[in-house]
Amino acid sequence: MNGPGPLGDRRRSWRRRIYELLDPAIETVWDRAVHHGLIALVLINVLAVVLESVPSMADRYGAIFLTIEVVSVVVFTAEYALRLWSCVEHMPYTSHSGWAARLAWARTPAAVVDLVAVLPFYVLVIAPVDLRVVALFRLVRFLKLARYSSGLVSLADAVYAERRSLLATLLILGGLVLTTATLMHLAEERAQPAQFGTIPDAMWWAIVTLTTVGYGDVVPITPVGKLIAGLTAILGVAMLALPVGIIARAFSEVIHRREFVVTWSMVARVPVFANLDAADIAEIMQLLHSRTVPKGEVILRRGEAADAMYFIVSGEVEIEIMDDDHPRLGSGDFFGEIAILTEELRTTTVRACQETQLLVLQAHDLQRLMDRVPEIARRLQRVAEARAPDRVSTTTSPKAKRRQGSRLLPKGSTGQE
Repeated sequence: MNGPGPLGDRRRSWRRRIYELLDPAIETVWDRAVHHGLIALVLINVLAVVLESVPSMADRYGAIFLTIEVVSVVVFTAEYALRLWSCVEHMPYTSHSGWAARLAWARTPAAVVDLVAVLPFYVLVIAPVDLRVVALFRLVRFLKLARYSSGLVSLADAVYAERRSLLATLLILGGLVLTTATLMHLAEERAQPAQFGTIPDAMWWAIVTLTTVGYGDVVPITPVGKLIAGLTAILGVAMLALPVGIIARAFSEVIHRREFVVTWSMVARVPVFANLDAADIAEIMQLLHSRTVPKGEVILRRGEAADAMYFIVSGEVEIEIMDDDHPRLGSGDFFGEIAILTEELRTTTVRACQETQLLVLQAHDLQRLMDRVPEIARRLQRVAEARAPDRVSTTTSPKAKRRQGSRLLPKGSTGQE
């Protein structure tokens, strides 16, 4: 526990920043540098382990391989220690005490992989062990890449979600191996006693055939055996398709669920939508669509009709009001609402300062949303009056005022929630 005071606040601030640097949610240039550096180091490690198994390469570049190993162990050990220290900032562990949170994190699969990635080096220093075993454990570092790949994480989630179905498929495959091996043993025992003299001998043929590998080292020669082999080959195609279909369906569901969660979190991060209940956020999600804008592209232009408003998920935009006044908006801000509320043409040009991800809400959908969720209308009105009090409070057209009706706040109400 950190004590109160500036020192404790500084430690918490550093811990939070380290957690954000190591967390997979890449936002800043430094985050990308850390993540890409760790990924490159993992790949270099795997390549070094593979090349080190070649005797000529090991003799010639042994010093380089040793340097890579030492640097990697230092970096991965520091990474593990920092993750262990900063994991209390992870949302599921915020309610835990410091050591309880760290113990819970240390038991996660990702933490176990991080520990196993550095443990062989220290074991080798303390006690002599077979170097081949150490090399095998060093290859575990490749699994660290799963932390930086949402696709691999989604695939693992899909396999775990369908573990019972996959286990049932494995049991069916085992039953087919035993059945076809027994039939082939009865059909080919006398013709080929060396290959099919026992059921365990025939099981090798059954496994190779059902998995559609077909080495061809053991083949039936009797008519009955060939008939059994043909049926087994057909069953093998069906058995191959069954787990693939199960995993593909589960993977698709995980992807859709992850996209839903990401979109939900994006909407909840926008200040004007903060503290809304689940039903309101679900209503908003149905109206929004995502748009990614490259650096330098104009998002909306002065003099255009107001057809949409925009919420910034990530990135930054510049508002060109006057030649010497270019304020910027960042993540969580929104723009384009004033011209919709006043039903006037755009008076500013907005340009992306960097690659920016936006959530776009069309003007007619905004009107529907304000009709259904009056609280959003009130929040937008407050912000619009604070940004342009003259335009919103005094120049709003009579038609717009009639449409906004009770949603309009008393004149002079300003501020941003």
